[in-house]
Amino acid sequence: MKTKKLHQDKVNIITLGCSKNMVDSEVLSGQLLANEIDTVHESTKKDHNIVIINTCGFIEKAKEESINTILDQVELKRRGKLDKVYVTGCLSERYKNNLETEIPEVDAYFGTMELPMILKQFEADYKAELIGERLLSTPSHYAYMKISEGCNRTCSFCAIPLMRGKHSSRPIESLVDEAKRLVQRGVKEVMLIAQELTYYGLDIYKQRELPKLLHALADVQGLEWIRLHYAYPSKFPIDIIDAIKERPNICNYLDMPLQHASNNMLKAMKRQITREEMEDLIGDIRHRIPDICIRTTLIAGFPGETRDDVEELKTFLQKMRFDRVGTFTYSHEEGTTAHDLVDNISAEEKEERAQEIMEVQQEISLEKNQEKVGKVFKVMVDKKEAGRYLGRTEFDSVEVDNEVIIQSKKKLAIGDFVQVKITKAYDYDLEGEVV
Repeated sequence: MKTKKLHQDKVNIITLGCSKNMVDSEVLSGQLLANEIDTVHESTKKDHNIVIINTCGFIEKAKEESINTILDQVELKRRGKLDKVYVTGCLSERYKNNLETEIPEVDAYFGTMELPMILKQFEADYKAELIGERLLSTPSHYAYMKISEGCNRTCSFCAIPLMRGKHSSRPIESLVDEAKRLVQRGVKEVMLIAQELTYYGLDIYKQRELPKLLHALADVQGLEWIRLHYAYPSKFPIDIIDAIKERPNICNYLDMPLQHASNNMLKAMKRQITREEMEDLIGDIRHRIPDICIRTTLIAGFPGETRDDVEELKTFLQKMRFDRVGTFTYSHEEGTTAHDLVDNISAEEKEERAQEIMEVQQEISLEKNQEKVGKVFKVMVDKKEAGRYLGRTEFDSVEVDNEVIIQSKKKLAIGDFVQVKITKAYDYDLEGEVV
Protein backbone atom coordinates (compact mmCIF):
# COMPACT_ATOMS: atom_id res chain seq x y z
CA MET A 1 0.00 0.00 0.00
CA LYS A 2 1.41 3.39 -1.06
CA THR A 3 1.76 6.04 1.62
CA LYS A 4 0.54 9.54 0.85
CA LYS A 5 3.16 12.24 0.44
CA LEU A 6 3.01 15.12 2.88
CA HIS A 7 3.50 17.56 0.04
CA GLN A 8 2.89 17.49 -3.69
CA ASP A 9 5.99 17.38 -5.92
CA LYS A 10 6.67 20.48 -7.98
CA VAL A 11 9.27 20.28 -10.76
CA ASN A 12 11.33 23.21 -12.05
CA ILE A 13 13.03 22.68 -15.43
CA ILE A 14 16.17 24.70 -16.13
CA THR A 15 17.13 24.82 -19.81
CA LEU A 16 20.62 25.66 -21.05
CA GLY A 17 21.87 25.95 -24.62
CA CYS A 18 19.95 26.23 -27.86
CA SER A 19 16.33 26.47 -28.94
CA LYS A 20 16.35 22.73 -29.72
CA ASN A 21 16.99 22.08 -26.02
CA MET A 22 14.15 24.45 -25.18
CA VAL A 23 11.74 22.40 -27.28
CA ASP A 24 12.89 19.22 -25.49
CA SER A 25 12.16 20.90 -22.15
CA GLU A 26 8.73 22.01 -23.37
CA VAL A 27 7.90 18.45 -24.45
CA LEU A 28 9.08 17.08 -21.08
CA SER A 29 6.94 19.69 -19.29
CA GLY A 30 3.90 18.71 -21.35
CA GLN A 31 4.36 15.03 -20.48
CA LEU A 32 4.80 15.74 -16.75
CA LEU A 33 1.74 18.00 -16.67
CA ALA A 34 -0.31 15.35 -18.50
CA ASN A 35 0.65 12.99 -15.68
CA GLU A 36 -0.65 15.57 -13.17
CA ILE A 37 2.81 16.57 -11.95
CA ASP A 38 3.10 20.30 -11.26
CA THR A 39 5.81 21.63 -13.58
CA VAL A 40 7.32 25.08 -14.26
CA HIS A 41 10.11 26.54 -16.40
CA GLU A 42 12.97 28.57 -14.92
CA SER A 43 10.98 29.36 -11.78
CA THR A 44 12.32 32.08 -9.50
CA LYS A 45 9.69 31.45 -6.78
CA LYS A 46 11.72 28.64 -5.17
CA ASP A 47 8.50 26.78 -4.27
CA HIS A 48 9.60 23.61 -6.12
CA ASN A 49 11.26 20.58 -4.56
CA ILE A 50 12.64 18.87 -7.70
CA VAL A 51 14.90 20.29 -10.41
CA ILE A 52 15.61 18.88 -13.88
CA ILE A 53 18.57 20.54 -15.62
CA ASN A 54 18.57 20.22 -19.42
CA THR A 55 22.24 20.74 -20.21
CA CYS A 56 24.27 21.87 -23.23
CA GLY A 57 27.58 20.27 -24.19
CA PHE A 58 28.29 22.00 -27.51
CA ILE A 59 31.37 24.09 -26.68
CA GLU A 60 33.58 24.70 -23.64
CA LYS A 61 31.68 27.78 -22.36
CA ALA A 62 28.37 25.92 -22.56
CA LYS A 63 29.83 22.93 -20.69
CA GLU A 64 31.12 25.22 -17.94
CA GLU A 65 27.72 26.87 -17.57
CA SER A 66 26.02 23.46 -17.39
CA ILE A 67 28.42 22.13 -14.74
CA ASN A 68 28.13 25.32 -12.65
CA THR A 69 24.33 25.08 -12.80
CA ILE A 70 24.44 21.43 -11.66
CA LEU A 71 26.76 22.35 -8.77
CA ASP A 72 24.47 25.23 -7.72
CA GLN A 73 21.42 22.95 -7.61
CA VAL A 74 23.31 20.17 -5.80
CA GLU A 75 24.30 22.74 -3.17
CA LEU A 76 20.61 23.68 -2.71
CA LYS A 77 19.85 19.97 -2.26
CA ARG A 78 22.64 19.67 0.32
CA ARG A 79 21.10 22.58 2.25
CA GLY A 80 17.71 20.87 2.25
CA LYS A 81 16.11 23.28 -0.23
CA LEU A 82 15.53 20.52 -2.82
CA ASP A 83 14.61 16.85 -2.61
CA LYS A 84 15.88 15.72 -6.02
CA VAL A 85 18.19 16.94 -8.80
CA TYR A 86 18.07 15.25 -12.21
CA VAL A 87 20.30 16.05 -15.20
CA THR A 88 19.51 15.46 -18.88
CA GLY A 89 20.54 16.87 -22.26
CA CYS A 90 23.71 16.96 -24.33
CA LEU A 91 26.32 17.21 -21.55
CA SER A 92 24.73 14.27 -19.77
CA GLU A 93 24.58 12.26 -23.01
CA ARG A 94 28.24 12.86 -23.72
CA TYR A 95 29.85 12.69 -20.27
CA LYS A 96 27.42 10.61 -18.20
CA ASN A 97 30.07 8.32 -16.68
CA ASN A 98 32.38 11.22 -15.77
CA LEU A 99 29.51 13.21 -14.27
CA GLU A 100 28.30 10.28 -12.17
CA THR A 101 31.81 9.99 -10.73
CA GLU A 102 32.48 13.72 -10.29
CA ILE A 103 29.03 14.86 -9.08
CA PRO A 104 27.43 11.78 -7.47
CA GLU A 105 24.94 13.93 -5.51
CA VAL A 106 22.75 14.14 -8.64
CA ASP A 107 19.91 11.61 -8.31
CA ALA A 108 20.08 10.43 -11.94
CA TYR A 109 21.63 11.37 -15.28
CA PHE A 110 19.80 10.89 -18.60
CA GLY A 111 20.81 11.12 -22.26
CA THR A 112 19.17 13.24 -24.95
CA MET A 113 16.72 10.52 -26.05
CA GLU A 114 15.71 9.18 -22.65
CA LEU A 115 12.49 11.10 -21.98
CA PRO A 116 10.54 7.93 -21.01
CA MET A 117 13.30 7.09 -18.47
CA ILE A 118 12.93 10.53 -16.86
CA LEU A 119 9.18 10.05 -16.60
CA LYS A 120 9.73 6.71 -14.83
CA GLN A 121 11.40 8.61 -11.98
CA PHE A 122 8.00 10.21 -11.36
CA GLU A 123 6.06 6.96 -11.84
CA ALA A 124 4.64 8.70 -14.92
CA ASP A 125 3.81 7.20 -18.31
CA TYR A 126 4.99 8.50 -21.66
CA LYS A 127 1.81 9.51 -23.50
CA ALA A 128 2.38 8.98 -27.23
CA GLU A 129 -0.92 10.69 -28.06
CA LEU A 130 0.58 13.95 -26.74
CA ILE A 131 3.23 14.20 -29.47
CA GLY A 132 3.44 17.91 -30.28
CA GLU A 133 1.88 18.97 -26.95
CA ARG A 134 4.21 21.26 -25.05
CA LEU A 135 4.24 23.74 -22.20
CA LEU A 136 5.52 26.75 -24.18
CA SER A 137 8.35 28.62 -22.49
CA THR A 138 8.21 31.33 -25.16
CA PRO A 139 5.58 34.10 -25.28
CA SER A 140 2.34 32.66 -26.62
CA HIS A 141 2.57 34.31 -30.07
CA TYR A 142 5.65 32.42 -31.31
CA ALA A 143 7.16 28.97 -30.89
CA TYR A 144 10.05 26.86 -32.08
CA MET A 145 9.26 23.69 -33.99
CA LYS A 146 11.83 20.91 -34.25
CA ILE A 147 11.38 19.11 -37.57
CA SER A 148 14.16 16.56 -37.12
CA GLU A 149 16.70 15.28 -34.63
CA GLY A 150 20.39 14.48 -35.07
CA CYS A 151 22.80 15.10 -37.94
CA ASN A 152 24.56 13.01 -40.60
CA ARG A 153 27.11 15.70 -41.47
CA THR A 154 30.74 15.19 -40.53
CA CYS A 155 31.98 18.75 -39.87
CA SER A 156 35.33 18.35 -38.15
CA PHE A 157 34.63 20.83 -35.31
CA CYS A 158 31.17 19.63 -34.33
CA ALA A 159 30.26 17.25 -31.50
CA ILE A 160 26.49 17.34 -32.13
CA PRO A 161 26.33 13.93 -33.90
CA LEU A 162 28.05 12.44 -30.81
CA MET A 163 25.27 13.80 -28.59
CA ARG A 164 22.23 13.71 -30.85
CA GLY A 165 22.90 10.75 -33.13
CA LYS A 166 21.95 10.30 -36.78
CA HIS A 167 19.44 12.47 -38.61
CA SER A 168 15.81 11.49 -37.98
CA SER A 169 12.96 13.44 -39.63
CA ARG A 170 9.47 13.84 -38.21
CA PRO A 171 6.63 13.05 -40.65
CA ILE A 172 4.98 15.98 -42.41
CA GLU A 173 1.53 15.05 -41.01
CA SER A 174 2.81 15.16 -37.44
CA LEU A 175 4.38 18.61 -37.95
CA VAL A 176 1.24 20.01 -39.60
CA ASP A 177 -0.85 18.70 -36.68
CA GLU A 178 1.51 20.34 -34.22
CA ALA A 179 1.38 23.64 -36.13
CA LYS A 180 -2.44 23.57 -36.06
CA ARG A 181 -2.42 22.96 -32.29
CA LEU A 182 0.06 25.80 -31.79
CA VAL A 183 -2.13 28.19 -33.81
CA GLN A 184 -5.15 27.21 -31.67
CA ARG A 185 -3.10 28.32 -28.65
CA GLY A 186 -2.39 31.74 -30.17
CA VAL A 187 0.92 31.10 -31.94
CA LYS A 188 1.35 33.22 -35.08
CA GLU A 189 4.99 32.46 -35.90
CA VAL A 190 6.86 29.16 -35.94
CA MET A 191 10.63 28.94 -36.26
CA LEU A 192 11.67 25.68 -37.90
CA ILE A 193 14.74 24.26 -36.22
CA ALA A 194 16.90 21.17 -36.64
CA GLN A 195 20.55 20.34 -36.53
CA GLU A 196 20.30 20.47 -40.35
CA LEU A 197 17.11 21.65 -42.08
CA THR A 198 18.00 20.86 -45.69
CA TYR A 199 18.48 17.13 -44.95
CA TYR A 200 14.81 16.91 -43.95
CA GLY A 201 12.97 13.92 -45.43
CA LEU A 202 15.96 11.98 -46.79
CA ASP A 203 15.59 9.27 -44.16
CA ILE A 204 11.82 8.72 -44.29
CA TYR A 205 10.90 9.88 -47.81
CA LYS A 206 14.21 8.99 -49.55
CA GLN A 207 14.48 12.54 -50.89
CA ARG A 208 14.83 16.08 -49.52
CA GLU A 209 11.30 17.24 -48.71
CA LEU A 210 11.71 20.58 -46.92
CA PRO A 211 9.90 22.44 -49.74
CA LYS A 212 6.94 20.01 -49.48
CA LEU A 213 6.85 20.52 -45.70
CA LEU A 214 6.96 24.31 -46.15
CA HIS A 215 3.97 24.26 -48.52
CA ALA A 216 2.04 22.03 -46.09
CA LEU A 217 2.75 24.36 -43.15
CA ALA A 218 1.97 27.45 -45.22
CA ASP A 219 -1.54 26.03 -45.74
CA VAL A 220 -2.21 26.08 -41.96
CA GLN A 221 -4.82 28.76 -41.34
CA GLY A 222 -3.70 31.43 -38.89
CA LEU A 223 0.02 30.71 -39.22
CA GLU A 224 1.32 34.10 -40.32
CA TRP A 225 5.09 33.66 -40.23
CA ILE A 226 7.22 30.56 -40.87
CA ARG A 227 10.96 31.05 -40.36
CA LEU A 228 13.89 28.80 -41.35
CA HIS A 229 16.90 28.22 -39.09
CA TYR A 230 20.10 26.17 -39.62
CA ALA A 231 20.28 25.35 -43.33
CA TYR A 232 23.46 23.68 -44.55
CA PRO A 233 24.97 25.27 -47.72
CA SER A 234 26.47 22.18 -49.39
CA LYS A 235 24.04 20.62 -51.92
CA PHE A 236 21.45 23.21 -50.85
CA PRO A 237 18.05 22.38 -52.44
CA ILE A 238 17.27 25.63 -54.27
CA ASP A 239 13.54 24.80 -54.45
CA ILE A 240 13.44 25.83 -50.77
CA ILE A 241 13.90 29.39 -52.03
CA ASP A 242 11.11 28.92 -54.58
CA ALA A 243 8.78 27.82 -51.75
CA ILE A 244 9.71 30.93 -49.72
CA LYS A 245 9.02 33.12 -52.75
CA GLU A 246 5.67 31.49 -53.56
CA ARG A 247 4.15 31.58 -50.07
CA PRO A 248 3.56 34.98 -48.41
CA ASN A 249 3.54 33.54 -44.87
CA ILE A 250 7.06 32.08 -45.21
CA CYS A 251 9.43 34.82 -44.06
CA ASN A 252 12.01 36.12 -46.53
CA TYR A 253 14.66 34.92 -44.10
CA LEU A 254 17.26 32.17 -44.18
CA ASP A 255 19.70 31.20 -41.44
CA MET A 256 22.63 29.47 -43.17
CA PRO A 257 25.74 28.94 -41.02
CA LEU A 258 28.77 29.10 -43.35
CA GLN A 259 31.47 28.91 -40.60
CA HIS A 260 34.26 30.40 -42.76
CA ALA A 261 35.17 31.70 -46.22
CA SER A 262 38.79 30.64 -46.68
CA ASN A 263 39.00 27.46 -48.76
CA ASN A 264 41.81 26.21 -46.52
CA MET A 265 39.57 26.50 -43.48
CA LEU A 266 36.46 25.15 -45.22
CA LYS A 267 38.43 22.06 -46.22
CA ALA A 268 39.87 21.61 -42.71
CA MET A 269 36.35 22.02 -41.28
CA LYS A 270 35.05 19.37 -43.73
CA ARG A 271 32.30 21.68 -44.94
CA GLN A 272 32.06 20.04 -48.41
CA ILE A 273 31.87 23.41 -50.16
CA THR A 274 34.24 26.10 -51.46
CA ARG A 275 34.11 29.87 -51.11
CA GLU A 276 33.32 30.17 -54.82
CA GLU A 277 30.39 27.73 -54.52
CA MET A 278 29.05 29.66 -51.51
CA GLU A 279 29.20 32.93 -53.44
CA ASP A 280 27.36 31.36 -56.38
CA LEU A 281 24.70 29.91 -54.06
CA ILE A 282 24.09 33.22 -52.27
CA GLY A 283 23.99 35.01 -55.64
CA ASP A 284 21.37 32.54 -56.88
CA ILE A 285 19.27 32.93 -53.71
CA ARG A 286 19.35 36.73 -53.95
CA HIS A 287 18.55 36.62 -57.65
CA ARG A 288 15.37 34.67 -56.85
CA ILE A 289 14.42 36.81 -53.80
CA PRO A 290 16.30 40.14 -53.90
CA ASP A 291 15.12 41.31 -50.47
CA ILE A 292 15.76 38.04 -48.61
CA CYS A 293 17.52 38.38 -45.26
CA ILE A 294 20.44 35.96 -44.94
CA ARG A 295 21.87 35.26 -41.51
CA THR A 296 25.13 33.35 -41.09
CA THR A 297 27.42 32.14 -38.32
CA LEU A 298 31.22 32.07 -38.40
CA ILE A 299 33.97 30.41 -36.37
CA ALA A 300 37.09 32.32 -35.32
CA GLY A 301 40.35 30.62 -34.37
CA PHE A 302 39.98 27.16 -35.92
CA PRO A 303 43.29 25.20 -35.70
CA GLY A 304 45.71 26.41 -38.36
CA GLU A 305 43.76 29.61 -39.14
CA THR A 306 46.23 32.26 -40.35
CA ARG A 307 45.99 36.04 -40.52
CA ASP A 308 45.46 35.62 -44.27
CA ASP A 309 42.44 33.37 -43.57
CA VAL A 310 40.97 36.04 -41.27
CA GLU A 311 41.53 38.78 -43.85
CA GLU A 312 39.90 36.61 -46.51
CA LEU A 313 36.88 36.11 -44.27
CA LYS A 314 36.59 39.89 -43.69
CA THR A 315 36.84 40.53 -47.45
CA PHE A 316 34.14 37.91 -48.03
CA LEU A 317 31.83 39.67 -45.54
CA GLN A 318 32.38 43.03 -47.24
CA LYS A 319 31.59 41.46 -50.62
CA MET A 320 28.55 39.39 -49.58
CA ARG A 321 27.05 41.94 -47.16
CA PHE A 322 25.02 39.55 -45.03
CA ASP A 323 22.10 41.02 -43.13
CA ARG A 324 22.94 39.20 -39.90
CA VAL A 325 26.15 37.58 -38.65
CA GLY A 326 27.04 35.77 -35.45
CA THR A 327 30.52 34.58 -34.48
CA PHE A 328 31.81 32.12 -31.93
CA THR A 329 35.32 31.11 -31.05
CA TYR A 330 36.58 27.62 -31.85
CA SER A 331 36.22 25.09 -29.04
CA HIS A 332 38.51 22.03 -29.10
CA GLU A 333 36.05 19.15 -28.64
CA GLU A 334 37.18 15.60 -27.94
CA GLY A 335 35.68 12.98 -30.22
CA THR A 336 35.64 15.34 -33.22
CA THR A 337 38.14 14.94 -36.06
CA ALA A 338 39.43 18.49 -35.45
CA HIS A 339 40.54 17.33 -32.00
CA ASP A 340 43.45 15.57 -33.76
CA LEU A 341 44.68 18.99 -34.90
CA VAL A 342 46.80 21.25 -32.69
CA ASP A 343 44.63 23.93 -31.03
CA ASN A 344 47.37 26.48 -31.63
CA ILE A 345 45.57 29.81 -31.20
CA SER A 346 45.19 31.33 -27.73
CA ALA A 347 41.77 32.08 -26.28
CA GLU A 348 42.63 35.81 -26.29
CA GLU A 349 43.60 35.72 -29.96
CA LYS A 350 40.41 33.83 -30.86
CA GLU A 351 38.33 36.51 -29.11
CA GLU A 352 40.25 39.30 -30.87
CA ARG A 353 39.64 37.68 -34.26
CA ALA A 354 35.93 37.24 -33.52
CA GLN A 355 35.76 40.91 -32.52
CA GLU A 356 37.54 41.98 -35.73
CA ILE A 357 35.03 40.03 -37.80
CA MET A 358 32.08 41.56 -35.94
CA GLU A 359 33.46 45.09 -36.40
CA VAL A 360 33.30 44.57 -40.17
CA GLN A 361 29.73 43.30 -39.85
CA GLN A 362 28.73 46.16 -37.52
CA GLU A 363 29.37 48.70 -40.29
CA ILE A 364 27.45 46.60 -42.83
CA SER A 365 24.54 46.18 -40.41
CA LEU A 366 24.33 49.93 -39.75
CA GLU A 367 24.39 50.72 -43.49
CA LYS A 368 21.67 48.14 -44.19
CA ASN A 369 19.55 49.51 -41.33
CA GLN A 370 19.97 53.10 -42.59
CA GLU A 371 18.55 51.97 -45.94
CA LYS A 372 15.30 51.10 -44.11
CA VAL A 373 14.71 54.62 -42.76
CA GLY A 374 11.53 56.09 -44.23
CA LYS A 375 10.17 52.67 -45.23
CA VAL A 376 7.15 50.93 -43.69
CA PHE A 377 7.38 47.36 -42.40
CA LYS A 378 4.96 44.84 -40.92
CA VAL A 379 6.17 44.37 -37.34
CA MET A 380 5.21 41.77 -34.75
CA VAL A 381 4.90 43.27 -31.25
CA ASP A 382 6.98 41.02 -28.98
CA LYS A 383 6.98 42.75 -25.60
CA LYS A 384 6.76 45.97 -23.62
CA GLU A 385 9.90 46.94 -21.76
CA ALA A 386 10.73 50.14 -19.84
CA GLY A 387 7.55 51.77 -21.13
CA ARG A 388 8.19 51.10 -24.81
CA TYR A 389 7.16 48.37 -27.22
CA LEU A 390 9.72 46.14 -28.92
CA GLY A 391 9.00 44.11 -32.04
CA ARG A 392 10.50 42.43 -35.10
CA THR A 393 10.12 42.52 -38.87
CA GLU A 394 9.98 39.32 -40.94
CA PHE A 395 13.74 39.80 -41.40
CA ASP A 396 14.48 39.29 -37.70
CA SER A 397 14.39 36.19 -35.56
CA VAL A 398 13.97 36.14 -31.79
CA GLU A 399 16.92 37.12 -29.56
CA VAL A 400 19.64 36.86 -32.22
CA ASP A 401 18.58 39.65 -34.62
CA ASN A 402 17.47 43.30 -34.74
CA GLU A 403 14.62 44.62 -32.66
CA VAL A 404 12.32 47.47 -33.65
CA ILE A 405 11.64 50.08 -30.98
CA ILE A 406 8.01 51.01 -31.64
CA GLN A 407 6.67 54.48 -30.84
CA SER A 408 2.90 54.38 -30.44
CA LYS A 409 0.35 56.71 -28.84
CA LYS A 410 -2.14 53.84 -28.66
CA LYS A 411 -1.89 50.76 -26.52
CA LEU A 412 -0.59 47.77 -28.51
CA ALA A 413 -1.38 44.11 -27.89
CA ILE A 414 1.56 41.74 -27.50
CA GLY A 415 1.60 39.33 -30.46
CA ASP A 416 -0.27 41.67 -32.80
CA PHE A 417 1.09 42.94 -36.11
CA VAL A 418 1.40 46.70 -36.77
CA GLN A 419 2.68 48.75 -39.68
CA VAL A 420 5.73 50.73 -38.57
CA LYS A 421 7.52 53.53 -40.43
CA ILE A 422 11.24 53.43 -39.61
CA THR A 423 12.55 56.79 -38.34
CA LYS A 424 15.96 55.89 -36.88
CA ALA A 425 18.63 53.27 -37.53
CA TYR A 426 21.21 51.93 -35.11
CA ASP A 427 23.97 49.32 -35.53
CA TYR A 428 21.69 46.40 -34.69
CA ASP A 429 18.27 47.94 -34.02
CA LEU A 430 15.63 50.10 -35.66
CA GLU A 431 13.16 52.66 -34.33
CA GLY A 432 9.88 53.69 -35.85
CA GLU A 433 6.32 54.86 -35.34
CA VAL A 434 3.04 53.08 -35.96
CA VAL A 435 1.26 54.30 -39.09
